Amino acid sequence: MDIFLKKHEESILGVVEGFERIIFEGYLSSMFPDGAFGRYLSKRGVLLKDAGTFFESETKTLVEHAKTTAEEAGRPYLFLASAHTHASGRSKEAMARAIAEQDGISEGLVCIFSVLEPCLSFAVAGNRQTQGLEVVRRNRHCLHLYWYPIDPVFGWMHVRIQTWAAYATQIYVNGREWLCRQLPPVGVAFERSDNKILWVSDFEATAALAEQLNHTDWPAFLIRQVASVNPLLPAIAAAKFDGYWFGMDQAEVSTDILFKSRADLERIHQDLVHAAITGFGATDIMRFLGQKPHHLFTGEVVIDSKKRPEGCRIKFRIRRNSVKLYDHLNVLRIETTLNNPAEFKILTSSENAESQVVCRWSPMRKGVSNFWRYAEVAHGANSRLIDALANAPPLQGQAIEAIDRLCRSQSKAGRHVAAFNPVTAENVALFTSLLAGEFAINGFRNRDLQGKLYSVPANNPAEIKRRTHRTSRLIAKVTNSRLYRVTQNGVKAMWAAVRCRRIDFPAAFNMSESFAQ
Repeated sequence: MDIFLKKHEESILGVVEGFERIIFEGYLSSMFPDGAFGRYLSKRGVLLKDAGTFFESETKTLVEHAKTTAEEAGRPYLFLASAHTHASGRSKEAMARAIAEQDGISEGLVCIFSVLEPCLSFAVAGNRQTQGLEVVRRNRHCLHLYWYPIDPVFGWMHVRIQTWAAYATQIYVNGREWLCRQLPPVGVAFERSDNKILWVSDFEATAALAEQLNHTDWPAFLIRQVASVNPLLPAIAAAKFDGYWFGMDQAEVSTDILFKSRADLERIHQDLVHAAITGFGATDIMRFLGQKPHHLFTGEVVIDSKKRPEGCRIKFRIRRNSVKLYDHLNVLRIETTLNNPAEFKILTSSENAESQVVCRWSPMRKGVSNFWRYAEVAHGANSRLIDALANAPPLQGQAIEAIDRLCRSQSKAGRHVAAFNPVTAENVALFTSLLAGEFAINGFRNRDLQGKLYSVPANNPAEIKRRTHRTSRLIAKVTNSRLYRVTQNGVKAMWAAVRCRRIDFPAAFNMSESFAQ
């Protein structure tokens, strides 16, 4: 990352890095071994033939608890009859945010939604071979409750609970939302747009706060959230079944490079997008996401781009993990999303038969104890992509900057240099002469160039001065001589102007005529 920051340091304010979307999953894992749920029913005093009624009563308890909590808080409890996702055009989160804005809610419970969704659950079914009842796992639809609170520490979040056994939960928090709540108490001012920080008064303090989130005591926080939505936990504990096991279903870590202005970002953005789409292959993407190219690799490597209202998004994906690049106002964001941590390694230790501690690199699991390692892995992926982009050759951005310099007036060494149009017939004729091969080796004098441009000599002092000034741009004097040569930047600009007028523009113009017809 340092390579990119050093290269563009004049345009960059600083970097804000940390977790974005974090989705935890909680399971009553002690119920899932073979025969465990049957023993749970037995400890609760429920016969297999009465399991259906028992499940319905448990569901009713969860729903009544949600309705009572919403009523006491004066908040709405709403049943959603159809799917509400981002793909449908209006997500449940968007609906909840609209309710919070309408009712002026800044902290506490906003609303509770209930919706039928698919789940993996337990049921009791007959076995023809044994002629008896048994507990089975099966996919089904059941009621899910979505609680939307605004937490005093983590801000906007949601907790989802499955109302049919085994009561799986999902807890969503946002690291950037958390960070924005931590900055004011330590005296750090900032500007925000959506989920991006556009400006911050102290980048070092912001980085220190973001690092604190990597070492959060997640089990304590998650247990409190589940306890608030699941009134069945005391009865489950009384049956001697362990509480929830928590893992990370998805984690996003973003590296936001804050530019001084939108114009500074736009100057290089097209170069970055072009390099990302055309310059990287499958091997590069595997390297970004910590994978070693191997002939036995069978996964899918995907590069895709998408235009969105807030900017252009380039996404690199290997199986279920991805790293993407997109822009928003003055922010260039590189974001790694981890859905399958087993693609990465973590250093583990164990004792061998001689009671010696042995360390080895093992596939990373989803347990919340690996949260810090998620941050390391994602930071590495973001940095590798940024460094690769730093080495990308400048394309459109440099050319646009060069042509802008030509087309605007300037002051150089105390003298005014007028702007001019590089693609007029007169200037292209000048450029063609300057680029002539006979001048490339030995250079040229002003009168040599005027001889190629004008058929007759100047007849008055004013015309002589005009011709001299006209032929003196984009050239440099050869030391200790009266000769001149075209500068490197002059060659680039003049050749581009000649090609634009004589080749590229006519071709594009003819193509546009065919489209118009």
